[in-house]
Amino acid sequence: MRRLFAALSTALVLLPAAVHAEVWGFVDPHGEVHLADRQLDKRYQLFTRSGEIGATLPSKGLPQVSTPAVPAARAAQYRRLVEQTAREYNLDPELLHAIITVESGYTPGAVSPKGAVGLMQVMPATGERFGITALDNPKANLRAGSRYLKFLLTQFNQELPLVLAAYNAGEGAVQQYQNSIPPFPETRDYVAKVLAVYQRTGVPVGHPVGHRRGGRVSATIAPDQSL
Repeated sequence: MRRLFAALSTALVLLPAAVHAEVWGFVDPHGEVHLADRQLDKRYQLFTRSGEIGATLPSKGLPQVSTPAVPAARAAQYRRLVEQTAREYNLDPELLHAIITVESGYTPGAVSPKGAVGLMQVMPATGERFGITALDNPKANLRAGSRYLKFLLTQFNQELPLVLAAYNAGEGAVQQYQNSIPPFPETRDYVAKVLAVYQRTGVPVGHPVGHRRGGRVSATIAPDQSL
């Protein structure tokens, strides 16, 4: 049951808000999520009704979060650069915008306590790993973050929740927990926030996370006794 709700929680956050009326679903033996607007057979369980999911995520699996607010004028300064970078790496620009919103709030000079730098909060070691060192330069920073994101999408078979968890905590942490979202409060909060921001753009389920929106949503979440 815990796996069902974790998977459905991740799936539902990728659905457009317009379809959040009544959602029934189940996870089959292969880990695939099946959703419907009514109970098609006895396998389907009622998961949510209209009004239960909006700017927040469900409490099962991932924490409830409010979507970060960023001044539109600040984000607009980098929209063209983000779109150019997204085309270069065949990524959805809205996914990059969601990550930037959560990572730095479009503050190019942001530096985290751990040393992550710039719009996409890239660690210097990660930048060097992908051949980019001028992380205080917005264009270079976006390229470094996008290269890492592209690598993670391949590494984790386009499963967006795992990709985001790895972007935050490192791919080693996700692998350590058997390809599930690690039970780190910071990482769970980060994944929830990015997905919530991305959801605001009306992301459909089931498309590759390239230049089209969406992605696989069958990622599992490592057990957390605090949930």
